[in-house]
Amino acid sequence: MNDTLQAGKTRWTHYQIAYHFVWIPKYRRKIFTGEVEVACKTLIEECCIQHGFTLLALETDVDHVHCFVSAPPRWSPAIIVGLLKGYTSRKLREQFPRFKRQCGKDQLWTQAYYVGTAGSVSAEVIRRYIQECQGR
Repeated sequence: MNDTLQAGKTRWTHYQIAYHFVWIPKYRRKIFTGEVEVACKTLIEECCIQHGFTLLALETDVDHVHCFVSAPPRWSPAIIVGLLKGYTSRKLREQFPRFKRQCGKDQLWTQAYYVGTAGSVSAEVIRRYIQECQGR
């Protein structure tokens, strides 16, 4: 995992975008201990690699996941978190059959999630830059 938010590059864009996601298991179950915590983190890393996302930070508490990811602008936050939650739900329920009883047979996670964005400059810096460039 990278410590700083580096600029990414695709064929047509340069970007510096990162998303902070937080999501919880159904019924706010306290499932992230020991091997479940390790497996969940490994699966999130795998999913990020498969889709070309940069995993900047990842932590779990006993009842939620914090994930900080950078991705090219073609990926919406909703798609990114959907991929991460879907992949981990499917794989964790395969690895730990008890989750089907604890959290329901079809989904491990609630549908809700938190997303926040981060970049290298503040909104105020961008506003000032745009105002200073006006009329050039």
